Amino acid sequence: MSAVVPVPLRFMIGARTLLTLRPRLVRVALTLREAREGQPAALPRLPADAQGYLLTSLPEAQIAAMRSEGMLALVRQRYTRSFVDLSAGFDHWFSGLSGNTRQGLKRKAKRLAAASGGALDIRRFRSPDELAAFHPVARALSARTYQERLLGAGLPEDLAMLQQRAACDAVRAWLLYLRARPIAYLCCTAVGDTLLYSHVGHDPDAAALSPGAVLQLEALRDLFEDRFSWFDFTEGEGQHKRQMASGGIACVDLLLLRPRLANRLLLTALGGFDASIAFAKRAVRWVGVEAMARGLRRGARAPAAAPAGSPQSNGTRSTRAAERP
Repeated sequence: MSAVVPVPLRFMIGARTLLTLRPRLVRVALTLREAREGQPAALPRLPADAQGYLLTSLPEAQIAAMRSEGMLALVRQRYTRSFVDLSAGFDHWFSGLSGNTRQGLKRKAKRLAAASGGALDIRRFRSPDELAAFHPVARALSARTYQERLLGAGLPEDLAMLQQRAACDAVRAWLLYLRARPIAYLCCTAVGDTLLYSHVGHDPDAAALSPGAVLQLEALRDLFEDRFSWFDFTEGEGQHKRQMASGGIACVDLLLLRPRLANRLLLTALGGFDASIAFAKRAVRWVGVEAMARGLRRGARAPAAAPAGSPQSNGTRSTRAAERP
């Protein structure tokens, strides 16, 4: 029996949620391998108490096949599911990035290293004991991020779950420090030979130093020497995903609902709202104030000086100069 859960369907402007509806759906999340192979999604039997399905990371080429199931259909979002092929080696991957991206990453890493006393302070975590030290530091960072405050997508409180996965060699995590103060974290979980871009965040007071981009670069440098074949940026768009990816698949999130009046009204409301937001985004880009609007939506704050002192960790630690790619 497939699990039926209340799935939040948000009416959002930028990162701000105006309204959330929670229909009871069966969620079918395609893996990166399934999306890359492009096979039709196999839908489990729909329980009687479910309103329908939510398919995520469905390749665009499969939309028509899924519409033929006799259900009401709505494409909720379109995006490129970006990934990094870790079999190519770091140098090959890095040389494949655009010149502007390479120079920008080098410049950001060099600037942050200079602010940190000459070298990057990055600490690595993968064992259950190391995750016990990582988790409270990362949770404190996560609580301050817009991902958690506005989207409810912060690092989970459940340390035991992370430790269980770490015991199976299925977690990699990093913390980036600035003069002994944690300013960014990245926590990734694995499915087979694929590592997922699961949880990420940075201290908003350090945003001017681009800690997220610098930590992502150093994490990928590590992963090219690890056991994984793929790094999966998962669902959704993002400039850093586009810049760092070595490939991508055109995907959609597709709602399939039973043909009932309440579901027709729901899809009409969602479709109308999404269309109006898409129009507004095009208008914002046209007048050239997208960056200002993004700052207003997220409540951006000016950078502040880093206070001394922070929780310590027992993860693998390195200090790395930022001169090399």
